Amino acid sequence: MTDATTDPRPTPLRAAHEALGATLVPFAGWLMPLRYTSDLAEHTAVRTAAGLFDLSHMGEIGVRGPGAAGFLDLALVGNLSALRVTGARYTMICAADGGVIDDLIVYRLAEDDYMVVANAANHDVVLAELAARATGLEVTISDDSPTTALVAVQGPRALEIVEALPGLVVDPALGVTPATLKYYAFLPVTVDGTAGMLARTGYTGEDGFEFFVPAAVAPALWAALLATGEPFGLVPAGLAARDSLRLEAGMPLYGHELDATTTPYDAGLGRVVRLDKIGADGQPVPFIGREPLASRAQRDGTRTLVGLEGLGRRAAREGYAVLDAAGAPVGAVTSGMPSPTLGHPIAMAYVPPALAEPGTELAVDVRGRAEGVRVVPLPFYRRPR
Repeated sequence: MTDATTDPRPTPLRAAHEALGATLVPFAGWLMPLRYTSDLAEHTAVRTAAGLFDLSHMGEIGVRGPGAAGFLDLALVGNLSALRVTGARYTMICAADGGVIDDLIVYRLAEDDYMVVANAANHDVVLAELAARATGLEVTISDDSPTTALVAVQGPRALEIVEALPGLVVDPALGVTPATLKYYAFLPVTVDGTAGMLARTGYTGEDGFEFFVPAAVAPALWAALLATGEPFGLVPAGLAARDSLRLEAGMPLYGHELDATTTPYDAGLGRVVRLDKIGADGQPVPFIGREPLASRAQRDGTRTLVGLEGLGRRAAREGYAVLDAAGAPVGAVTSGMPSPTLGHPIAMAYVPPALAEPGTELAVDVRGRAEGVRVVPLPFYRRPR
């Protein structure tokens, strides 16, 4: 992570972004493309065709050794020892009080080899926390981020683009192809002779694939994907489109819907907490944060995350107060904007559980004026099947 006196770090694709005319901005210590043309055009391309994203700012942390599986069960809220090789799982690392330090995706590369992918802004914190929690255990923690690039293709035509990519080789002995790769799984692949991995997760609400490759080959991969995808409608897409896409898909963003004062249960993500995981000794795993989270699971919280559909034209934004029928503040918006796909404002917000029922009408204070909103189920958008 960089401080205020340090220049933001470029990704291996900086020259490619500049050549495309991207607007580059500091983000979580990195210099990242905000947009290339327009937010709306890039958002629409991902919903109707495909978008190409540079996600090389994300943190890749290796967890290896004979104790890796048991360690991750202790360190994280999920049951990572049960994850199959070539599988991926969404999980979280929590503090001792149950507050979320970061939300993560964990990939099991081999029996004793995992990759933990952290948000860019939390990379240093997660790396240090994992290292501290590994003390005395048979596990090695390594920062693999400096040598790793991450490039994602997202959208309804993503599979066609990946299948058409020249130089992509999948070992037929694996019995899996990009087309048969399941959601939250990955394949070892080679691209022009360089080993990497192809995952199928995503953060846009669309089908999509992510290439983890050595940083040195990222520019060639980016160029090949752009050229291959052009006939399919692929365009490069920046952070602005990624944010509007993930909001429509009802996906939380750390620092907005998730933070150290929030438990997974508050955010409606209690499903990722595995209180029932059992260790080698036959006893429940005493993972960090377990007791506060178990207590929270057994009672209603003071707030819960909901979706809000705007009834007017003015959009709620982060930090705006949510008001009850009497005009009293009852919560706050965590993310909000006009939805390009749905054509009306949407937002996520924390409100008391008594006001979280879909159909409940509330208001948001938009610069001194109460704008009507209605509680709706998340996600706001589901892709056609």
